[in-house]
Amino acid sequence: MKQSNSLALLLNLTLLIMVTIHATVVTPIQSDFIRSSCKATRYPALCVKSLLRYAPSVRHSPRQLAHAALNVSLTRAQSTSAFIKQQFPKPDPTRSRQAGAIKDCFDTMKDGVDQLRQSVQEMGRMGRVGTRRFRWHLSNVQTWISAALTDTNTCLDSLSHNIAGPTVRTAVRKRVVEVAQVTSNALALVNRLTPHY
Repeated sequence: MKQSNSLALLLNLTLLIMVTIHATVVTPIQSDFIRSSCKATRYPALCVKSLLRYAPSVRHSPRQLAHAALNVSLTRAQSTSAFIKQQFPKPDPTRSRQAGAIKDCFDTMKDGVDQLRQSVQEMGRMGRVGTRRFRWHLSNVQTWISAALTDTNTCLDSLSHNIAGPTVRTAVRKRVVEVAQVTSNALALVNRLTPHY
């Protein structure tokens, strides 16, 4: 009896592992769709890298792919915003320029997070392709993503002009540039959603 229970447990675990592996396997057709769609972006390698894991849920839907790209952008922007907030120096009059640069960057990234959050929500309201509703929501999404891109550039400008400490500036810059790149990719994929006027 003990041996049959162990055998049954082993079989169940094997089946669970096989189902899990199968559920996360990306088929060549799915990966080809992601790769070919990402060719339209400014950073295709990053696009593929950040979106390939969404291939099973995206399948061949340009809208689902754009939605996934927006979610990636939002997640990275939220993480970067939290990182920047942690970089605020302790009150010190000799570091006021650095504090100002970091605060400016944080404020603009926070605005960018809000814009991306609105875009993700708006994607869910688009309705059927070709309708007025679709065109209206698509226009909103494009506008808000563009604003989020502007926010990343403003953040980078504040760091370079206000001379934040080099270590902090390098760490923040690296993260903000990545947010800008995935956001640019998301915008390119959203722009491929033809409104069919």
